[in-house]
Amino acid sequence: MKKGYKCVVEQNGSAFTAVKGFKAAGVACDIRGKGDLSRLDLALIVSDVPAAAAGVFTTNDVKAAPVLVDSEHLAKARTARAIVAYSGVANACTGKRGISDAEKSCAAVSKRLGVSADEVLVCSTGRIGDFLPMDKIMGGIDKAFGSLKSEDGSFMDGARAIMTTDTHSKTVVARVTGSFGSFSIAGMAKGAGMIEPNMATMLAFFISDAKVPKALLKSSLKWAADRSFNRISVDGDMSTNDTVICLCNGQSGVSAASGEALEAFKEALLGVSRALAKMIVADGEETTRVIEVEVSGAKTRAQAEKICRSVANSMLVKCAWFGGDANWGRIADAVGYARTGVDFDKMDLSYDNVAVLRKGVVKTANADKWRKVVAGKSFSVRINLNAGDASDSVLTADLTEGYVAFNKGE
Repeated sequence: MKKGYKCVVEQNGSAFTAVKGFKAAGVACDIRGKGDLSRLDLALIVSDVPAAAAGVFTTNDVKAAPVLVDSEHLAKARTARAIVAYSGVANACTGKRGISDAEKSCAAVSKRLGVSADEVLVCSTGRIGDFLPMDKIMGGIDKAFGSLKSEDGSFMDGARAIMTTDTHSKTVVARVTGSFGSFSIAGMAKGAGMIEPNMATMLAFFISDAKVPKALLKSSLKWAADRSFNRISVDGDMSTNDTVICLCNGQSGVSAASGEALEAFKEALLGVSRALAKMIVADGEETTRVIEVEVSGAKTRAQAEKICRSVANSMLVKCAWFGGDANWGRIADAVGYARTGVDFDKMDLSYDNVAVLRKGVVKTANADKWRKVVAGKSFSVRINLNAGDASDSVLTADLTEGYVAFNKGE
């Protein structure tokens, strides 16, 4: 059936003001303690009116204080008004003091807005185990309120303020028009290392002027995250702080609670999520290639996902990709040690559309072609198990000498 609406996704879009009823700011308060007041490190996003809110968080058993606080706030409050986020210190593994510091941040924002602290969400990213410099945080919050504007530049400042090892900010805007009217969704994200959400270190914030009931927003956000942020891996490390939050304030006048408007909202949310997820992988710490691992013909989606992750996170496979080496044997090995009951004699393997294996038999005549594919900066590894109808995919990156040097702790 032909869609009755149009959804346009702009990657690296800066048109946050397409979303009605939000303001933002990004300021510098030297959270890292290096005396650098040129580096933005505290972001604030505020809805002009109470907004429906939902979040998806890390499944790591060790959760950072902001993750615990946000989960509690979302369970308590019917709406939310603001997100405050800072970079440089993760506020993870910090015990009761970490929880108290996260709550103090929310209280400071809520006092300025005249709302309950439960209506404020807090996020942080950076080094694990350090305590927050709360005097600087409090000063930064005051400074952010002084800079709060409904301008694209203010939202871009916010996107820069949440960066850690990212080389650039990551923003996307989706505009939707249809018989129901028009609305927009904008998103910003950070992430480059410690990336394998399974909701890295990864934060993503979405704002929309569509009106979406809280329960439906929660299920829609989880649906989109499962198909985007939970299908990427840079280094296989799941963070303590992974958070995706969406605020919908309804200021467009469009209700996306059912029918085509809901379908359009979910499509736009997924489009923005996938675009941001791909930017995160492409910006992986010292990586040089982006690879999509696709598994089809699986018995179940769970089998396909397990094999995707086994290949995507294999150190030997990732090193081969860095060298432009089409070492398909390492991929076949990773498929096998996922231990899902694969029959190698039924398996097909391709680099992009160039056949490497067919029913377990190597197509050596294509060797030059597949080597050319793997020499590129972006390609697909396609694995067909020929055992069922289920499929899945994961975006990943290579592993470089630069990544090791970058993360050796000096």
